[in-house]
Amino acid sequence: MLKFGKLLKTQKNMKFKQYENGSCDIEFSWKERLILFRKGKLHLSDENLKHFGNNLVKMVMDWQLKFEEDIANKQTFKDTKIEGK
Repeated sequence: MLKFGKLLKTQKNMKFKQYENGSCDIEFSWKERLILFRKGKLHLSDENLKHFGNNLVKMVMDWQLKFEEDIANKQTFKDTKIEGK
């Protein structure tokens, strides 16, 4: 059985899991979950924010290729409600 401290060290960083329909899950490591729970936020260094942004840009490019036409052409406005699952 893994000790908790060792479990934290074995966890990888967040992963982006994109599906064929264009939707995506962002999966957080146990360490990131604990940081979110304790601090209520994740701080990304300049280098990590660059990597995070690059992943988001790649997902947006992939989205446009994978989304159904009605979703791909949908617009978002300031008052658009966004709900998670």
